[in-house]
Amino acid sequence: MRTVATVATVGAALLLAGCSPSGEPAPPPTSAPAPAAACGSPVRDDALPEWARAGFSGDGAGVPHVYGAKGDILAVVFGSPLSSPPGNGRSNKILWVSRQPVTGDPLVITARRDGSGERADQQVAGGPGPSVVDVPRAGCWRFTLTWSGYTDTMDLVYRTPTAESPGS
Repeated sequence: MRTVATVATVGAALLLAGCSPSGEPAPPPTSAPAPAAACGSPVRDDALPEWARAGFSGDGAGVPHVYGAKGDILAVVFGSPLSSPPGNGRSNKILWVSRQPVTGDPLVITARRDGSGERADQQVAGGPGPSVVDVPRAGCWRFTLTWSGYTDTMDLVYRTPTAESPGS
């Protein structure tokens, strides 16, 4: 007898849980799952920060660039859009500019492709400066950059080159 009463009580509680105080069915939850974040740090073409303008005319506006997540390094992407493999007559030119003092230690680049274990490593002698950074295949690559005691990260997207890709 006790088992039947318990089942009836639990059943009534479950029925009421799906209803609002007015007896109408409860509305569905209003929070939707968050959409997946798009990969790739934003490529900007506004004015470069003052600390990254050396060698540029004016404020450097119009030059594609990407900030590190901490803001300690900037990638000036002369090879925009980056591609893998590099297109005909193109290279993946990146000028690395450090906001922090540079001691001459190399810039160590560790790139990992999003969603895979694929990795590409490279060094720029003397620290942040001009480079060509190629990766084995197109996709979104998380760059971990280490130099002069500092570390920053950014996500760079490498596209598959097309016949229409302009040379650089």
